[in-house]
Amino acid sequence: EAQLVESGGGSVQAGGSLRLSCAASGNPYSANCMGWFRQTPGKEREGVAVIDSADSTRYADSVKGRFTISQDNAKNTVYLQMNSLKAEDTAMYYCAALGWPRLTVDAVLNWGQGTQVTVSS
Repeated sequence: EAQLVESGGGSVQAGGSLRLSCAASGNPYSANCMGWFRQTPGKEREGVAVIDSADSTRYADSVKGRFTISQDNAKNTVYLQMNSLKAEDTAMYYCAALGWPRLTVDAVLNWGQGTQVTVSS
């Protein structure tokens, strides 16, 4: 699958915003769906948002209305705009290539290395 490299993580205050980027390289499958997952120490990795080839999206209930996933096919890049950040959003965020637009780990075909997001309150 495609090699995925995340960027844009960092530390922000609660209520702030951050935009994550995921650049895909190599030879990704054109039909692949893309998504973002996150994980905190001691917890299972969970789905945050996914987007398919038609730009249809799906979000975890915890981020609906605050996060927006998008993609730029020309740049082969996926983004995650995070607004109104909360302390509970603190986690390592991973970009992923999926075989189906589901917010579950079993749908993931390839992972990025992750980028840390820390929200202080």
